[in-house]
Amino acid sequence: MKRFALVLAGLPLVAACGSAPDSGDAGTDGGVGNDAITSDDSPAQSLDHYGPWAGAYADPTFFPISVWLQDPSLAAQYQAIGVNQYIGLYNGPTSGDLTTLTTANMPAYCDQNSVGLANLGSKAIAGWTQEDEPDNAQPDGKGGYGPCISPTTIQNLYQTMKTKDPSRPVFLNVGQGVANDAWVGRGSCSGQASDYAEYAKGCDIISFDVYPINSGLDITLVATGVDRLGQDVNHMKHVWNWIECTQIDAANTKPTTDQVKAEVWMSIIHGSTGIGYFVHKFTPTEDDHELLDDAPMKAAVMAIDQQVHDLAPALNTPPITNAVTVASPGKVDTLVLRQGGKLYVLAVSMTNGTTTATFTLTHDNMTTATVLGETRTVPVAQSAFQDSFSAYAAHLYSIQ
Repeated sequence: MKRFALVLAGLPLVAACGSAPDSGDAGTDGGVGNDAITSDDSPAQSLDHYGPWAGAYADPTFFPISVWLQDPSLAAQYQAIGVNQYIGLYNGPTSGDLTTLTTANMPAYCDQNSVGLANLGSKAIAGWTQEDEPDNAQPDGKGGYGPCISPTTIQNLYQTMKTKDPSRPVFLNVGQGVANDAWVGRGSCSGQASDYAEYAKGCDIISFDVYPINSGLDITLVATGVDRLGQDVNHMKHVWNWIECTQIDAANTKPTTDQVKAEVWMSIIHGSTGIGYFVHKFTPTEDDHELLDDAPMKAAVMAIDQQVHDLAPALNTPPITNAVTVASPGKVDTLVLRQGGKLYVLAVSMTNGTTTATFTLTHDNMTTATVLGETRTVPVAQSAFQDSFSAYAAHLYSIQ
């Protein structure tokens, strides 16, 4: 998420929203307790729940929610709104960073520098960060831009990092080119879509950033990027993504709280297994932690994060492929999960207008759909229920 890119702009596979998983080691639940799956429920292929890496990821109630490049001294304020990890540290890490983060119980992904390698026992180091946005044109040191960093270079860096510490995951973030075909920020590398599968070989977790409201783009690009990266990694690596929540530059349009919520749930419904917030503002006054200073947005993000954490035990189970069908004049995408004796249908409208969706269940014994976070219920009659969606609205149903 380099500044120049912004200036230029001006685990589970979600089979339920249209893409079937590749065959392979399908049907495992990653040891997270996917209880009460009935004989007519088909769990889709699911990634292991970060099994190779110790720490918080072993907890089935943990869903990664990150902030980018923040001061460790702010950790408690971010924890209060549901953030549970940092990605990127301004200075590496330093010894002071590790002490502060350890005290705050806030793990971080950081550069694999000498301080980090000297503190491999630190619980503050969750993983290592690769070069940020290597797919974009790179500053040439002369005020211009040269080509992107080659995927081979990223793969070689990855091997070096894993040799020095094989016990932690390596995180790589790519730019909006994976989602936005019109993006010019890749320079001479524009149009090389095949690069992304090669970049993904240089990491254990891959993410991307696109900020559609700030950039005047279609909000559904957040889902497009998740879909494409999932395909690039053959749904065998975790895909995370970044969410805009500020007016990054004065000339941009600030996302509304509803739009931020839409981006989060579009991402998760399409298969993102970790989300992060880009919280900076650059102009007219620079504020590296603008989210914390924007009371309405801060409250909205806190509410969104609470819902994500509440649903984490379900989100960390394999999706169900055949428990629900959807009919709607407008496109409504779903992620269907079963956990704790309940069926969860997470739905988001992918159209800029109102629509009504009819959800038909394969089970006859369910009578009520509770709409989470909305203090209302929807009756289930003859194995079906209906609900209305405003533009890009997300509704989350618990059905029993």
